[in-house]
Amino acid sequence: MSSSFNPHAASVAEARAAIRRGAWTAHTSGLARDHVQGNVVILPKALADDFLRYCQRNPKPCPVLAVSEPGDPRLPTLGEDIDIRSDVPRYRVWRHGELVEEPTDIAVLWRDDLVTFVIGCSFSFEQALLDAGLSLRHIDQSRNVAMFRTNIATVPAGPFHGPLVVSMRPLRASETIRAIQVTSRFPDVHGAPVHVGDPALIGIADLSRPDYGDAVDVLPDELPVFWACGVTPQAAIAQARPEFCITHAPGAMLITDLLNHQLASF
Repeated sequence: MSSSFNPHAASVAEARAAIRRGAWTAHTSGLARDHVQGNVVILPKALADDFLRYCQRNPKPCPVLAVSEPGDPRLPTLGEDIDIRSDVPRYRVWRHGELVEEPTDIAVLWRDDLVTFVIGCSFSFEQALLDAGLSLRHIDQSRNVAMFRTNIATVPAGPFHGPLVVSMRPLRASETIRAIQVTSRFPDVHGAPVHVGDPALIGIADLSRPDYGDAVDVLPDELPVFWACGVTPQAAIAQARPEFCITHAPGAMLITDLLNHQLASF
């Protein structure tokens, strides 16, 4: 990591520049907090229509913010200078459904038939939660948010199907009510929680062992609160087993020029 880059004070331009030059390769929780972050899925054009239908049928975990033209690494509606080949801190490369590498740049893998999908991320509503006076333990501890596969099935489309993935944040009961009110305003970044309380009811056996991200403690006076998560497509991709696909590494998002408050529905 570059010693000159201060993630807690970086502007969106500074954060994306640090990511582009390889000076920041970790999760993006807490970076450029006022700005919308996005999950990334890059697929061959032949699968793009099926994946778009999958997202449309599962808008809670897969709210689409932008779709590129085939072969075009730019996403001008999200940022004039964005180049999807270099502007994610860490990528995941999948071949036939198997994770084969996690590079920090995908220029050498780029193809003329690739279509980029950017999907809303819960990191974007976290600033609204912080502004409402709520404390988020994973941010306080400089960790990635904890994410879990559930026993809730998503609606299939073509070859894409699989379980809903959720992110978890522990909150006290009164804070949970406020969090529901705040995040309900942001349907384009997952909206209100999908579950509160007993994780076993949605197929999660152990909160100390997340499937993605980092575990955080749930204190005796707290409830685990679960939001639909944009890592859900990665579970669907593992089931679809496409010949080739690229995603972001969990927690390592694309940071856009959009401001979080622009996504508020009211």
